[in-house]
Amino acid sequence: MNRLSDIDALDIEASDSIDAQAASWFARNRSDMGRADRKAFAAWQAVPAHARAYAEFEQLWADLGQLQQLNKPVPLPTRKPSVWRPALAVAAALVCAVLATHIGAPRELYHSQIAAHAKGMRTLNLPDGSTLYVNANTRLRVDFSAHQRLLHLDKGQLYIEVAADKERPLYVQAGEADVRVVGTGFDVRRSQQQLVVSVAHGQVAFAPDSKSPVTLLGAQQRAAYSYAKGTVQQQTLTAEEVADWRSGHLSFRNRDLASLIDELSLYRPQAPLQVSKAVAQLKVSGNLDVNDPDALLNALPALLPVKTVASADGIVRIEPNK
Repeated sequence: MNRLSDIDALDIEASDSIDAQAASWFARNRSDMGRADRKAFAAWQAVPAHARAYAEFEQLWADLGQLQQLNKPVPLPTRKPSVWRPALAVAAALVCAVLATHIGAPRELYHSQIAAHAKGMRTLNLPDGSTLYVNANTRLRVDFSAHQRLLHLDKGQLYIEVAADKERPLYVQAGEADVRVVGTGFDVRRSQQQLVVSVAHGQVAFAPDSKSPVTLLGAQQRAAYSYAKGTVQQQTLTAEEVADWRSGHLSFRNRDLASLIDELSLYRPQAPLQVSKAVAQLKVSGNLDVNDPDALLNALPALLPVKTVASADGIVRIEPNK
């Protein structure tokens, strides 16, 4: 379980210091750790002093990444005494000696938690050169390591233009589902009833869960996974339909009402929406202003034989208009 045998062989003198612990954990995180190790690291990092030491070590490693020839003796970056501690420098030099022979120049590490507001989207430029678009009411975590780029989509929707890096693929994890790419542009929506992956260009490997086969999607293809049914439905899109929410308007044609309402729920999380089974499969076409989702909700009775019924607990049900 302990993958630090190479580090241990270097006989770090101050092995019980926080700086040495930070260096050791850093080396572990550049390897494939098991679940027990990840839990142990999370517990260690929960201590503020440990978190500070680890952040300083990450910054140090990023500085070292600017040096052109890692496998040759090079001067360490100069730091102010209040920030650059001798013990941290020693630990860094030892980790460099072990890792340089195996991995070459270090990759930039990046960790971030992102939460979008109730309205509007956010655009972020990631350190690998990718561009990330985050829809309203979305929550995700970004975790870039030396070996992979990982986005954890807790809820909501994202579109990402992925910078190509064959040695470090990018994954989106949404619950049990995995989406894997190298360089492409694609959209992922995780809502209450469905997980939907849409590809603008390139190719995406989509696995809804560990039991389902992998679905390969190409440009202008979409796969919608139903949590309730455990099935995947594919369809072909126009180029304009992929991640059109970024423009503030959604266009839809012959959409199942249940699927449309599931997407609409992303824009009004304060009031849950439910669709009666009797009308769930009705087809609907139209447009949605993402900043005014209730306009579409109010227009539904004019488009379909349905009515909206609000209950005392705030739930809005869409039922047959009888």
